[in-house]
Amino acid sequence: MNVFIRNIHFSRRNIEKIYGTPFTDGNNVTLLWKDKELFNNIFNLIKEARELICLEFYIFRNDETGNELAEILKQKASEGVKVFILYDHFGSFGTPMKFWKDLKQSGIQIRASHPFKWTKPFHYVHRDHKKFIIIDGNKAFTGGLNIANEYRGYHRFKKKIGWRDTGIFLEGPIAKTLLDTFKKSWEIWKGTPIHFNKNVEPITDGLPVLPIFASSAKGRRKMRKLIYDSISQSQKSIYLTTAYFTPSRRMLQILENAVLRGADVKLLLPGKSDISAAYYAGRAFFTKLLKAGVEIYNYHGEILHAKTSVFDEMWSIIGSANLDFQSLRRNDEGNVGIIDASFGKQMIEIFYEDLKQSETIRLDKWLKRPFLEKVKEKFFAMFRRRL
Repeated sequence: MNVFIRNIHFSRRNIEKIYGTPFTDGNNVTLLWKDKELFNNIFNLIKEARELICLEFYIFRNDETGNELAEILKQKASEGVKVFILYDHFGSFGTPMKFWKDLKQSGIQIRASHPFKWTKPFHYVHRDHKKFIIIDGNKAFTGGLNIANEYRGYHRFKKKIGWRDTGIFLEGPIAKTLLDTFKKSWEIWKGTPIHFNKNVEPITDGLPVLPIFASSAKGRRKMRKLIYDSISQSQKSIYLTTAYFTPSRRMLQILENAVLRGADVKLLLPGKSDISAAYYAGRAFFTKLLKAGVEIYNYHGEILHAKTSVFDEMWSIIGSANLDFQSLRRNDEGNVGIIDASFGKQMIEIFYEDLKQSETIRLDKWLKRPFLEKVKEKFFAMFRRRL
């Protein structure tokens, strides 16, 4: 009976009706989530480019990882490949202008999104949090990682493991759809129009992919609605992984309601974080969620930075959006949704693999945590809309 109900709720037609955008058919999808796998695939993908490379990243540093990618891009530009980089001004604030100037001199076109303006200082809270790459109009990558050493696990003197992240490699017409999205963002930030059009044939037995990109208040409303409705319509299971978790009242309520109707709700969060304030602000809501029956796990490998959701084992979302105020209300975000039971099974296998390196938060033990921890949680929770 549950299978029948799930198929009705998470049908292609219903999801398109909720989100208001159609799926793109006929695509190959490959999950990337193991340590060196992500960057090896990204660098190899870019090296294979013949006509066009478009990159849009929140953070692009001039460390060893950023410099290695820069050298690859300069080489491709010298081969006649058109290269475009759109980086977020706030996220890449520490990257010196000399780095960008060097790339420009190699023939690479570069723009910064959401630059600081003295006339509109409060607009600086809006950021381009997307992370995606388009190659030749028929291949694409998106996910949670940025271009920096910590995501790759690079360290000059000792072996390190990169942050735990998830990405997805896409091949097929969805890449052209994402290229159109990039073109719009590029022109918003005063980039010269990109004249590149290429027909991409659907791949036989490929999967439908839904582009979930938010670059406006309307786009963020659509994204929130899709996430909230996906939770509300799940009948069997909801498996959420997020790097930053500061839930709204509505989010708390619909997670509680999901447990009440019998859904298995699991929330995987970092056991340690690069942003302490956000870490403690999210923990302020653990007691309420645990009492409602939501299972919470803290990941104890490297820093957890992935942003994924799996609903009823068949509807999955992977991308850059966290379950926090900044992602859902202010940022430009990039995600993709895939409706497929086999892909959902793979997502769940990875989720349970992560649980092996995680600690279950037990209510009885949680209530006995140190008083100072409770103080930090209450304090930072007051600023959760500004984190």
